[in-house]
Amino acid sequence: MNIRRYACAFYLLVAMIATMPVYAQKFDTLALTPPMGWNSWNKFACNVNEGVVRAAADAMVASGMKDAGYEYIVIDDCWQGTRDSLGFIHPDPIKFPSGMKTLAEYVHSKGLKFGIYSCAGSKTCGGYPAGRGHEYQDAIMYAQWGVDYLKYDWCNTENLNAVGAYTTMRDALYAAGRPIVFSLCEWGNNKPWSWAKDIGHLWRTTGDIAACFDCEVNHGNWSQWGVMKIADLEKELRQYAGPGHWNDPDMLEVGNGMSVNEDRAHFSLWCMLAAPLMSGNDLSAMNADTKNILTNKEVIALDQDSLGIQAFRYDSIDSVEVWVKPLVNNNWAVCFLNRSMETKKFQFDWSKNIITDTLSQRTLNTNEITYSIRNLWMKKNIGTTNKILKAELPSHDVLVVRLSQQK
Repeated sequence: MNIRRYACAFYLLVAMIATMPVYAQKFDTLALTPPMGWNSWNKFACNVNEGVVRAAADAMVASGMKDAGYEYIVIDDCWQGTRDSLGFIHPDPIKFPSGMKTLAEYVHSKGLKFGIYSCAGSKTCGGYPAGRGHEYQDAIMYAQWGVDYLKYDWCNTENLNAVGAYTTMRDALYAAGRPIVFSLCEWGNNKPWSWAKDIGHLWRTTGDIAACFDCEVNHGNWSQWGVMKIADLEKELRQYAGPGHWNDPDMLEVGNGMSVNEDRAHFSLWCMLAAPLMSGNDLSAMNADTKNILTNKEVIALDQDSLGIQAFRYDSIDSVEVWVKPLVNNNWAVCFLNRSMETKKFQFDWSKNIITDTLSQRTLNTNEITYSIRNLWMKKNIGTTNKILKAELPSHDVLVVRLSQQK
């Protein structure tokens, strides 16, 4: 598109906005289950380019991830080049020589969806041109490129009001007319769970994740958080999540250096928490363990359950936590998590644990209903709730079961 066409598009949008009602909205038929896909940041950071993105799209299909439900290929920070004389953003011509529209078309040709990143501040976290003051122009470009998902960060936002800034970008996306999933990434600083339901489809609840099980990586004026640190922060927010509006505990670190046990526990918890499943590894270099974790359809089904209710931590038994999630059709998921550094033997007497979830107003009472038990990582049935569950759980590992009402 040349400069004249940019100008025409911009002035057309201005005219359209002038005739719009005084309100706008998000595209409310999107993300009815937590979004699933891949994001470039955790593995590639600013070393992202067209080849990396194409390879990720290819690998998402070839690995079976697309078949398992993943669909978004999202470019994070550092793709930006410069703004032209009218203020329209362009990608870095060296990193993305074919341009974003061509790249989006390639991703779409794979049966996938295309996502991109920007920031509410004057510059992105990586120091590139961001959206402040250019929201409607950027929305035009995203729509013309074929963008399906926007992650919107919160760096360099001095004196900005978070509700106002994100509402402006929401309105711009709506005015541009292309349905785009809107992912708010302001790290939970302004408690977005209390106000973002009508603005975005998902919102970050914490600072950035780190590829560690239970740690803090201190960067001075900010920290990254391990899997369990984030899970601990997430447990009080479940009442805010649901179809079309999700708590986002950040992207997955599966395949980025933790042990297989820890990767399995991390993935299981995110699925129990009805979290967006955005993988952050190199999809084209996955080993068998990583691929098997990311493509376990039975565990993913917990995350994608249409009831859309986040799990809660029911109990802790000698360092083994019990997380419980209500599912459709009166099914339940239960995750037993060993947080300790030692293998733990444990048992769980279903008959002595009548579990009531006040949020969903459902009760798991095996004295009234007998459930079949399926081990979702072993992918086999292991009996019923008529017997005490006994297991030996390695350090930082999980046992995840689905309880199905017997017919």
